[in-house]
Amino acid sequence: MLLLRLLSRCPLWFLHGLGALLGCLSWALSPAYRRRIRDHRALAGLQGWQGMGAVTQAGRMIAELPWLWLRPADRPLGGRVRWEGENHIHALPPGRGLLFLTPHMGCFEVTAQAYAEQFAASHGPITVLYRPARKAWMRQIVAASRQRPGLDTAPATLAGVRQMLRALRRGEAVGLLPDQVPPKGQGVWAPFFGRAAYTMTLAQRLALQTGASVLLVWGERLSWGRGYVVHVRPGPQIPADSSPECAAELINQSMQALILEAPDQYLWGYNRYKSPREGGLE
Repeated sequence: MLLLRLLSRCPLWFLHGLGALLGCLSWALSPAYRRRIRDHRALAGLQGWQGMGAVTQAGRMIAELPWLWLRPADRPLGGRVRWEGENHIHALPPGRGLLFLTPHMGCFEVTAQAYAEQFAASHGPITVLYRPARKAWMRQIVAASRQRPGLDTAPATLAGVRQMLRALRRGEAVGLLPDQVPPKGQGVWAPFFGRAAYTMTLAQRLALQTGASVLLVWGERLSWGRGYVVHVRPGPQIPADSSPECAAELINQSMQALILEAPDQYLWGYNRYKSPREGGLE
């Protein structure tokens, strides 16, 4: 805990430099990690050095967490974040819920914080889905860090799903990562870069049950600790009569397109194709 607090006071450029070293060490020391990145890049059709920047970006993602989690609530992101495509948010009909989808790409922690700072006053708070950490001390840190003005959290449980449904029906925003592997029985098998991946059905259920607008969002991590760019894109249009498999495939296709915009920022080392198990989202 003390180490995390010390790191949270370091400048972002230092944390990103430290993270790049950690990412390289993970690559060098883990043959399984190297193999997974290589195989996943190949499935996406990447060649040569395409997507290899993800090795250092994964380390930066870990190293920046103390700064994002433990930054005082009265110290806003401010000029460290700029928006690209926020007109898609402004164009939404008043009172309609908003479902943000993002893959394991860039800094997904910053997108919710940036939305809360920029839009909570005019559009209401955002609620994000999370899986509680296994260790009690980490659960306390994560829960406290994500309770910021305009930002609520929902655990990956039935109660959390109900919380998100209520938020959407109030016309508020909800965010989740649809490429997380859901628990057994809460997903379907759908292609992801040409290979079957167990895909959650939660995203389409939230959209169809509430009529929420769907947007894609991801937080681009800029070099040398310069901050982030939050990119917003139109989301997939899910027909009301879609089967769970067809809806999951539509969402996976939108995730693929987003990932290929900036393959260096996707977590190719994430075990997207593992089999589901009992418990919360992974």
